[in-house]
Amino acid sequence: MEYKKISRYVVLGILFFLPVTFLLFLYPATHNYAPLDTVNNSVLDVDKFTSNAEDKVLLKDHITVLGFLGNNPIKNSTAALNLKELVYDKFKGFKKFQIVILMPKGTEAEAEKLKAEISSYQDLRFWNFVFGEPNDIKRLFFSLKKEDNLKDDLSSDHVFVVDKDLNQRGRLDDRTDKELEKNKPVYSLYSYDCIEVSEIKNKMSDDLRILFTEYRQKRKGEFNSDTRRASDLKSETNE
Repeated sequence: MEYKKISRYVVLGILFFLPVTFLLFLYPATHNYAPLDTVNNSVLDVDKFTSNAEDKVLLKDHITVLGFLGNNPIKNSTAALNLKELVYDKFKGFKKFQIVILMPKGTEAEAEKLKAEISSYQDLRFWNFVFGEPNDIKRLFFSLKKEDNLKDDLSSDHVFVVDKDLNQRGRLDDRTDKELEKNKPVYSLYSYDCIEVSEIKNKMSDDLRILFTEYRQKRKGEFNSDTRRASDLKSETNE
């Protein structure tokens, strides 16, 4: 009888301490993760643009997914729908998160049609369409680091992540583990293709979670900045 009682206490002790031990192993990892890279720190704000929002829409002090849907947004509804279902629905509850879509003045009615098409009667208050002159759209687009240019209709399938300080975030080294093992040349990820569902679900979702973790740790005073900027990578590749 005494042996059974001791065995029971031993099992209970293991069941109690095992999860605690596991969490202690995880604790250092949560505080020493690699922050999402700053790939560009000169993104223009949208203060010259107008919107139907009650408050002025700005990128500053927000975590923004920035997109360009051009003169015919309905034509680009696939990219918008993917963005809504795979990004907006997942992150709309996070503090200071927003999606901002730049469009030319005169497309306000088309924007409302697109909004009705993708909303499914859901809350889109953190999704903002802003409208400006074509030259202002181009000027802001060229303030971003990018792989491709705007299409003739001022649209792009790619969206960009901009932090609260108007820094563009992404990956300075987007190589896979296999590519790293084979020592393939470094290539970067500056934007996310909304037509490629796997890229949005995997890379972009992971990157946004990392960025939100960074700001949460900053609020708690636990963040230790180790962000690698483009100049750091350039110096590595030149060595």
